[in-house]
Amino acid sequence: MAIKKVGFIGTGVMGSSMARHLYKAGFEVMVYNRTKAKAQPLLDEGMRWSDSPAEMARSVDAIISIVGYPKDVEETYLGAQGVLSTMQSGMIIDMTTSSPKVAKKIYEAAKAKGISSLDAPVSGGDLGAKNATLAIMVGGDETAFDEAKPLFEAMGKTINYFGPAGSGQYTKMANQIAIAAGMLGVAESLVYAKKMGLDPQKVLETIETGAAGSWSLSNLGRRMLKEDYAPGFYIKHFIKDMRIAIESAEEAGLELPGLLKTKELYDILSAKGMDDNGTQAIFKWYLGQ
Repeated sequence: MAIKKVGFIGTGVMGSSMARHLYKAGFEVMVYNRTKAKAQPLLDEGMRWSDSPAEMARSVDAIISIVGYPKDVEETYLGAQGVLSTMQSGMIIDMTTSSPKVAKKIYEAAKAKGISSLDAPVSGGDLGAKNATLAIMVGGDETAFDEAKPLFEAMGKTINYFGPAGSGQYTKMANQIAIAAGMLGVAESLVYAKKMGLDPQKVLETIETGAAGSWSLSNLGRRMLKEDYAPGFYIKHFIKDMRIAIESAEEAGLELPGLLKTKELYDILSAKGMDDNGTQAIFKWYLGQ
């Protein structure tokens, strides 16, 4: 199946850039978002609007979604006005970081209708979305992955298939676990440099070139020092991801103390009303704010 018409659901911080790259790559793109105003810039650029996921599903070859929480993913695909209520053929690709259980549930519902389903969460944040350099982790049938590759190549740089439905989400959980403890390390390193009377910016520029170097240090560390807490990725969504990772780890009999501690500190920020800050706002905890 040659995919030409694409529906895109969720035009938030990352989704808008992702939809834009698809449009620039030559796909016909239809968009839907709960708040139409957030999609207006894309409509102004020539993309078409749909009033609901169900309506969209009637007129596209593939639907891509990147929404908020697992419950939003379920509603998008399995709800009364969801994609699968009207879609008769084609492909669905959920790029939300969601629950592996939900990914498997949607896969089975789609398979029953002869529709291909992929779970394909991404990593790279707002910068990766803007620059089309996202890492894309895919689960589902490999034949569907091969068909969807042109879509992924328009949005990302590192694109890998990992296995059956849910595998993309499990891979993203591994990614989030690595980021979680790393975020504490970045914040602790920079606050330590400040406390010892060093120039933390100079420290960052020095250590990022050695073994301590990481994407989080180079990108989010700089935002921490500028006290720029605008969201590239929301704290509320990071907490959601950590909760999913903890639940799936517990099911597998794994104990992950670093992940548990990180979630504990982010829960404190959430309780202080910082849900809509970027994840780099963990720096505030160390500053005592």
